Amino acid sequence: MRGFAPDPSSAPGVRRLKRTAGTLATAALLLPLLGAAPAAPTDPPDGGLQHAFGSAAAEYRVPQSVLLAVSYLQSRWDAHAGAPSVSGGYGPMHLTDAGTALAAKEHHAEGTEDARGDDTRPALHPEAEAPAPSKLPARLTTLRRAAELTGRPAAELRTDPAANIAGGAALLAAAQRELGEPLSADPAAWYGAVARFSAADDKATAAAYANDVYDVLRTGEQRTTDAGQRVELKASPQLQPDTAQLERAGLRTAPAGDVECPRSVSCVSVPAPYEEFGDNDYGNHDLGLRPAAERVKYIVIHDTEGGWDGVMNLIQDPTYVSWNYTIRSTDGLIAQHVKAKDVAWHAGNWDVNARSVGIEHEGFLTDPDAWYTEAMYRSSARLVKYLSRAYGVPLDRQHILGHENVPGPTTSTIPGMHTDPGPYWDWRHYFQLLGHPFQRTGTSRSGLVTILPDYAANQPVYTGCTTKGETCPAHGSGEVRLYSDHDVNAPLIKDIGLGTAPTDGVNDLSSRVSTGQQYVVADRWGDWTAIWYLGQKAWFRNPHREATAVPASGVTVTPKAGLASVPVYGRAYPEKEAYPAGVPAQSVVPLPYTIPAGQKYVVGDRVPGEYYYAVTFTEDSHRVITGKDLYYEIQYGHRVGFVRAADVDLAAARR
Repeated sequence: MRGFAPDPSSAPGVRRLKRTAGTLATAALLLPLLGAAPAAPTDPPDGGLQHAFGSAAAEYRVPQSVLLAVSYLQSRWDAHAGAPSVSGGYGPMHLTDAGTALAAKEHHAEGTEDARGDDTRPALHPEAEAPAPSKLPARLTTLRRAAELTGRPAAELRTDPAANIAGGAALLAAAQRELGEPLSADPAAWYGAVARFSAADDKATAAAYANDVYDVLRTGEQRTTDAGQRVELKASPQLQPDTAQLERAGLRTAPAGDVECPRSVSCVSVPAPYEEFGDNDYGNHDLGLRPAAERVKYIVIHDTEGGWDGVMNLIQDPTYVSWNYTIRSTDGLIAQHVKAKDVAWHAGNWDVNARSVGIEHEGFLTDPDAWYTEAMYRSSARLVKYLSRAYGVPLDRQHILGHENVPGPTTSTIPGMHTDPGPYWDWRHYFQLLGHPFQRTGTSRSGLVTILPDYAANQPVYTGCTTKGETCPAHGSGEVRLYSDHDVNAPLIKDIGLGTAPTDGVNDLSSRVSTGQQYVVADRWGDWTAIWYLGQKAWFRNPHREATAVPASGVTVTPKAGLASVPVYGRAYPEKEAYPAGVPAQSVVPLPYTIPAGQKYVVGDRVPGEYYYAVTFTEDSHRVITGKDLYYEIQYGHRVGFVRAADVDLAAARR
């Protein structure tokens, strides 16, 4: 979502933008599963979710370990109280009924951010509709087939975890029979059925899904679910599945195209267009030469606020905006749209766009129970690790940013900046999958903390998920609320850039810190810790037995001696003298924020003052202007900010 553009005097023309978009034709349906529906199973006696898996496995003659592993990859065994996932999936087995879950949703009309971030042109607020139920692909209608196979009502499969697990077992057994395979007790003999369970219609995506399931089988898992149920899958490290079964699954071979993805994921090319249109206008991204001309320093995590099919339609509209990748919820399929060398318009800040890769995840910020699947988390983590290695992007929260952490480039843009992926994205789990788990790196004397609440147990009250002012359903969260004093009845911290009183709204970032972010300790009082945040002392509960932060180490900045305060910027642009003839100098204007003398903030990186000049369809005039000014990226509030190196002193925190 494109950020700041050059001064209007240098713009090639006013873009004419479409405000609506239709849906993309959906993928072909899978062949129907064969076999008559068996009699409805009897509900298992009291014994918890583990017993339900055993009962369903016995009834449908599916190895219990396979059933557990498939469910883990779908939901990590959570039932989410019967609420649907981002792709209309229900229960521990993520049985999809998108016609019910996603009906009548309008996805891209929320928020006030102009995705391009250019206030010289009309703001863009397009809409994308969910596909009609008659056009839904098979991956979004598995619950219907499970109801036929089990003889249970669809409503029961949506809300009863035991019935949902039985439905998943029935689907696996039916897929195994369709492949002509026996209902074997050997987990290795179920690879083809697991691949078909994904409901993907191509070999590569189905294989990537099945490989993930068998990874879970080999490593084992155990956890307590969102309903307080303890579930365990014992490891089978020597398990080797019969992958040849995939050739008999009747799935098409989809051309991957020219993509930049790790081999361990399924990845296809759905190119964003680079086209001229109208009067000297073009879209929907800019060509670049990264990293040779400019380093990729950030990876920005988004959620689509819409379903896959509508989003695939939008990305192919030359008058729309763009991002580099989209990841599908049901099976973790990745689509690449813009090459990493080129600059997508996704972050609402041109400086960040020019230095970043944007990844959209199928999902909805304002519906906490529209949850993210484990398949999508894992696929995303593999992609981010791949990009990190390719471009030298550190795996930390100073470089792996949420869209919600991107600063407004100017004061006027701050209120409209997007807030996805929001408080329900599980950063703690995500970084575990990245192989860089957050942990204690300092002592109580280091004076720094890393925010690290227990996601499931940490359930702040949010409002406005569906109706303004209405309390959202209780749900785990990776964010911690900040107060002006060590008292939950004290006023919340105010963000002067927003110009409004702080609230507990799900989209109000004024007084929230997020898992993995690091701050300097300003004070302590009993179970409370204060940090420097937005130029203020901000308090949060951090009791020893239920800690929401751990000691950290790092480098900090503070205003140079003699300065009462220093300004904070939303972009790291070069000084005026650095611009050559023919390239308009971009203004370097601070945000309404400052760092007062005596306060300290954690440094994320040293950033050169750079500006990517790209305002024409042809590349002749494109160039990167690099100045002498240096900046430090800092964790200033919920969003990052930049300070000029000449204004501050560096210090390493004590360990």
